[in-house]
Amino acid sequence: MAVKKLIVGDHLPHFIMNDENHIPVDISTFHGKYLILFFYPKDETPGCIKEACSFRDSYKDLEDAGAVVFGISGDNPDSHERFKTKHKLPFHLLSDTGNELRHLLGVPFDLFGLLPGRVTYIFDPAGCLVHVFKSQLSPEKHVKEALKIIGS
Repeated sequence: MAVKKLIVGDHLPHFIMNDENHIPVDISTFHGKYLILFFYPKDETPGCIKEACSFRDSYKDLEDAGAVVFGISGDNPDSHERFKTKHKLPFHLLSDTGNELRHLLGVPFDLFGLLPGRVTYIFDPAGCLVHVFKSQLSPEKHVKEALKIIGS
């Protein structure tokens, strides 16, 4: 699969991916809402816990602004279910076990291609990409960027 880097102004490609309960989520059913897709490297790693919990702690504000949040990594649904339960995450975690969506959107790998990148994409209610934020080492800044964009 060819990697295409998604840029501001592009539309979200259609995809269906299993959540933490092995239930397929069709992203097109969320048309009309802001979509926040945050890609993270791995469940239960320190930075990923910080990032997911920062989205959890701001979830009400995001929801009140009309946003739907999805965390996405290459972990399987069972790992996501444990991660979601342990940290009381109110949003779905999608399993990109073959990295197909990561490749489709052009989410980079860091550290010489060894570590899946940490990137947050924000799509407006029409499905148009309005903001991309990449920071492997500042996981808590992702939710701040999202709140800044959808709150404006």
